[in-house]
Amino acid sequence: MRCPYCRHSDSRVVDSREAEDGLIIRRRRSCQSCGKRFTTVEESILAVVKRSGVTEPFSRDKVITGVRKALQGRPVDDDAVALLAQKVEDAIRARGAAEVPSNEVGLAILVPLRDLDEVAYLRFASVYRSFESLADFEREISMLRDGLRDVGPPDEPDEPGEAEPDRAGKLPVGTHAPDNA
Repeated sequence: MRCPYCRHSDSRVVDSREAEDGLIIRRRRSCQSCGKRFTTVEESILAVVKRSGVTEPFSRDKVITGVRKALQGRPVDDDAVALLAQKVEDAIRARGAAEVPSNEVGLAILVPLRDLDEVAYLRFASVYRSFESLADFEREISMLRDGLRDVGPPDEPDEPGEAEPDRAGKLPVGTHAPDNA
């Protein structure tokens, strides 16, 4: 690192500290020639490669803009959208790649958006999964329903042969009502 005072090309790192959750590193340096100290700031840049091949820095604001389009008319506040954008950025950075394709950014939005608002999820998914027909929407809605269904084990009766009546008041075949009913 070149000294900003004497322009000497050799400096020694005296101290390093992380800032902004490790995204930025501040280094205190000492020039080997003039002895003066200075601070450098290093930031990791996440690049997004667009379909055209153009590379640009990741923008959380672009994520927010795209999600807001999908959320148009939906009852979701700005804080929830900002939190979603943070989750998306964290997920992409966790992959450890310096460059990610733009469609991966779009796909990374789907999981937190599904948790936030299902209608907005369908709108967004229709673009990033390239829905071409009504069948694509039906399949995605079916997957949404299946994902929301409680898949835990059914409630077991307290004793063998005892069961609770269903909504219509009928007992399953081969069972009898509990004694305390």
